[in-house]
Amino acid sequence: MKQETTMNKEGNEGLGPRKLKENSLATLTVKRIASFGAFLDAGTGSDTDDILLHNGQQLHPVKVGDLVHVFLYHDPHHRLTASMRLPQIPVGGIGYAPVMLTTRFGAFVDVGTERGIFLPFSQMEERVSEGQSIWVKLYVDKTGRLAVTMKVEEDIRRIALPAQGIRVGDTIKGSVYNKTGEGIFIITRERVIAFLHRDEVTKPIPMGAEVEGRVTYIRKDGHVNISLRPQKEKSMEGDMKLLLDYMDRHNGSLPFTDKSDPTLIKSSLGISKAAFKRAVGHLLKQGMITMDEGKIRRK
Repeated sequence: MKQETTMNKEGNEGLGPRKLKENSLATLTVKRIASFGAFLDAGTGSDTDDILLHNGQQLHPVKVGDLVHVFLYHDPHHRLTASMRLPQIPVGGIGYAPVMLTTRFGAFVDVGTERGIFLPFSQMEERVSEGQSIWVKLYVDKTGRLAVTMKVEEDIRRIALPAQGIRVGDTIKGSVYNKTGEGIFIITRERVIAFLHRDEVTKPIPMGAEVEGRVTYIRKDGHVNISLRPQKEKSMEGDMKLLLDYMDRHNGSLPFTDKSDPTLIKSSLGISKAAFKRAVGHLLKQGMITMDEGKIRRK
């Protein structure tokens, strides 16, 4: 997974005797060494409860008496096992990570540990799919296990920085971390928040998707608004071609006029009613279409 900047402190504390469980972090003492790995003291007083830290799960050799910080998980035989490969996102921190797999209970996200970390349906902003990268926050759930949530709005705003060196007309790129009824919110690698209004969205954009847009406005709080459409001049040329191509495919006519429902124009052509009217006006001026009795036809 990609490690991302976070402003939160790590909260990886030991869980204590008789509270050790899979998908959790703990600081344990090396009790004995075997040829294939080290055994960590589970704190129960019984050697049979000692937890194996296999040689392959050690980032560096350990010796008896060492305190090691480990991630605990169940091996294929359902035995509690340890690894020194810890989450690349601190507990309480946020990061951009890929979805490993989905199940009927939720999904598992790769945060750098031996096993994926659970993302419950209740913590999803929308359903996710395998291979999709999303913004998540790592936390400890009520059972003491690690889990992730897609509810990162407050955390993103806390680490966001005001736009500097960015001007209207510049192109910026970021990934989606939140959606509302008004539009989509994106965070760039420079930690600048960008807003894409819903009228700009002509096709579904999933959570975590990378979006590149043109800056149309810089707000007082340092956030920016972006557009997926080019400058008006270039955009209008594209809209004019769009209408001509549409008419070529539909017997030389358009089923829309300047009195048509904006939602119908948007869903059929992918442009706003204002853009539609501008394109029609220019095509009329250029003599490429005619408008008669409310019907638009190609010449």
